[in-house]
Amino acid sequence: MFLYIVGLVALFLIYRWLKELKRVPNKGDKYVYITGCDSGFGNRLAHHLDTLGYCIIAGCYTEKGEDELRKTTSDRLTTLHVDVTDTASVAKAAEMIKTLVGNKGLWALVNNAGISVPSAPTDWLTIEDYRGMLAVNLDGVISATLSVLPLIKKARGRVVNVASVFGRISPFGGPYCISKYGVEAFNDSLRINMAPFGVKVCCLEPGFFQTNVTNTELIQSNLKMLWDRVPQDVKDDYGHDFCDKSKKNVLYLTDGDLMKVVNCMEHAISAVYPRKRYSPGYDAKLVWLPLSYMPTWLSCFVLSLLFAMMPPAGF
Repeated sequence: MFLYIVGLVALFLIYRWLKELKRVPNKGDKYVYITGCDSGFGNRLAHHLDTLGYCIIAGCYTEKGEDELRKTTSDRLTTLHVDVTDTASVAKAAEMIKTLVGNKGLWALVNNAGISVPSAPTDWLTIEDYRGMLAVNLDGVISATLSVLPLIKKARGRVVNVASVFGRISPFGGPYCISKYGVEAFNDSLRINMAPFGVKVCCLEPGFFQTNVTNTELIQSNLKMLWDRVPQDVKDDYGHDFCDKSKKNVLYLTDGDLMKVVNCMEHAISAVYPRKRYSPGYDAKLVWLPLSYMPTWLSCFVLSLLFAMMPPAGF
């Protein structure tokens, strides 16, 4: 019986692998809009898709990001300024995209823009700390999607939302996990709503990778800033050396191979049968996702063991 089960699983994996090999035709006619292209996954994806022949619309937050992309890509790539927290900026970008794509519609949107700070124990933070990150990581995803959704429906294309494995489990304080849980919920509801129109909606749940989101210096400096502003009674609760210990422990193993994520993004964009979810990174597959499926009491116990030697401050 066991061998039959193993055989069936093997056949399913082979079938899925063969099915996922098929790619959409006419890449040169397909427009892909990516937010957060100044650096990290978005920047790498823009370069990668450009080499594959897609027409890229790279949304950047800074002029520097736009300039550097234009210098290193083909004339198929168009850059535009977009601040996903600014409704007017998002709408202006959508109008430019509508003019650019014409009757073809927009083949894909990749909601990649995101930030990781502030991240700290919950009682260090204010509601404004939450609002700032939610404005980028969650509201920005929704705003960008709604602005071009009619164009995606016209092309019967797809939406690719970059969440995080921490949209499945919350091992640290602050708004980051909350924002990514929200992206997961938006992704699932959008996938169901858009299915009748032939639009595919995919979610990426990466683990730790070396990008600005996991920049150690940025997280450490932000932690110090938050510690300096908390009331003295909160500092007394945690101990005077808590911040220094936490800063030393904001060191973790990150994967430097960004192509693991970019390849998942590319598959979600170009595969005829993309997956509904992708979880790039060994830590995502071997640690965080298994923890998210455990009973709460067990995942809490395992997390307490993982963090037994470090204070629970942010990442």
